[in-house]
Amino acid sequence: MMHLKELKRKSIENRKKVLKYIYNAKAGHTGGSLSILDILNVLYNNVMNVSPENFHSNNRDRFIQSKGHCVEALYVVLADKGFFPEEDLLTMCQYKSPYIGHPTKSIPGIEQNTGGLGHGLPICAGTALAAKKDNSPVKVFTVLGDGEMAEGSNWEAMMFAAHYKLDNLCAILDYNKLQITAPNAEVMGLEPIDQKLAAFGWAVKHVDGHNLEELSNTFNNLPVIKGKPTFIIAHTTKGKGISYMENVIKWHHGVPSKEQYELAMQELDHQLHELETVLK
Repeated sequence: MMHLKELKRKSIENRKKVLKYIYNAKAGHTGGSLSILDILNVLYNNVMNVSPENFHSNNRDRFIQSKGHCVEALYVVLADKGFFPEEDLLTMCQYKSPYIGHPTKSIPGIEQNTGGLGHGLPICAGTALAAKKDNSPVKVFTVLGDGEMAEGSNWEAMMFAAHYKLDNLCAILDYNKLQITAPNAEVMGLEPIDQKLAAFGWAVKHVDGHNLEELSNTFNNLPVIKGKPTFIIAHTTKGKGISYMENVIKWHHGVPSKEQYELAMQELDHQLHELETVLK
């Protein structure tokens, strides 16, 4: 497991990389990639049993990013874990590059093609059931977007997972409360989301989606209730880490200009400097 201070450094460094490759590609879902990055950082570095070495083992843990349009964060984390050379990401969204705007199985480390919202959780439910039938120690994780929760397929999968007592399954909601056109509350309100999830038979827990210690403790103490799948409501900030992007809806898929990119990098470098000062 990675020490907390290393995780904090990794999150800042990976934010810089997300911005670098989105800026280079002139395309990407910046705000959401920044909001899920801490979750992915913790899962891949402190929780899941998955690596380039065991990726073809049946006993590896599974992660499926249902919120596929924020693939830039996943690319950066997978490259950092050694699934492929990071310089490959310089081709992102370019002609004939496999690094497109949604996850595909052609990329090492990616389990499933996703991006059609509402598909990730059903796949995870089937995967978790298969692991149960095999008496396997495999744990299955997925990250969903809050706008994605309007898809009925998610609720069918939740009934299924609760019925089969899939306590090896953990769904994580990136609850930044903004979607492409407006706040969720205006487009399709979710509240009271915890009561709805509990009524569907899931164990539900609220967490700060940017508190690395809280995320680590939560994910490493699953299931929350034995015999029930776990749903983590991770309260996050769209555009986390960049002052002018945070909670601003245009950064759903905004790409920074040269001046904005340089300002963002300065902010992140300052955060790194502050972290190093505290750690001395």
